[in-house]
Amino acid sequence: MVVQKERRDSGKLLPFRPMSPASPPWSFNDLPNLMALMLGDGKHAPSADSTIDILWVLYDRILRVNPDAPDDPLRDRFLLSKGHGPVSFYAVLAAKGFIPIDELRNFAQYESILGHHPDRLLIPGVEISSGSLGHGLPIAVGVTLGLRARGLDGPRVFCLIGDGELDEGTNNEAIALAGRLGLGALTVIVVRNDSCYYGWPGGIASRFIVEGWSGGEVDGHDHAGLEAALLVRDPLRPTVVVAQTEANR
Repeated sequence: MVVQKERRDSGKLLPFRPMSPASPPWSFNDLPNLMALMLGDGKHAPSADSTIDILWVLYDRILRVNPDAPDDPLRDRFLLSKGHGPVSFYAVLAAKGFIPIDELRNFAQYESILGHHPDRLLIPGVEISSGSLGHGLPIAVGVTLGLRARGLDGPRVFCLIGDGELDEGTNNEAIALAGRLGLGALTVIVVRNDSCYYGWPGGIASRFIVEGWSGGEVDGHDHAGLEAALLVRDPLRPTVVVAQTEANR
């Protein structure tokens, strides 16, 4: 499947500008070194490790976003609901040119834009301030509905949540509503690192599918598998991708 790098402007299809690489261009293998620039006890390293592959595939292969125009109304939206342990998110944003590499060294300092939880008012490319679990998916449903109301059917909305968040009732309501409304532009990635307390009969994916979603499971460290799963878009149903991950891999 080929990603169509196009955007719609005043009814015309225009080439979508690729992301401007940071200098020097960074690769996935550079991310551990970039994360090592951020020091302190509040890094939540296991949480960051469990999302690093997913974040890289999203920003390197899937999302239509541009650091030179982070507020482009035709951009894809990525919402990090799993906001604790954001150092992998910050490393990817830096590698893709949204924030300076040197800013990573200021992580969690008093005047730094990079706090223990992402702040959308301070960091270019961050869509929501997150960290309090259970809010990202309901907000993503609202963002998707907002795009639909504005007639913007091109942008996609991606939301990354942890399996432990599924214990929050707000997610149950959001899952049911998104399925009933047929929000085809919405894709949710669930990081399955077995931190949820209650689980779900038949697995996490079935929790969504029973409400009218499409989707399935993938190895959360397999970049080709993640790309293939995230490229899928059902125009009539929201999609869930359950990514099995291992911390400190």
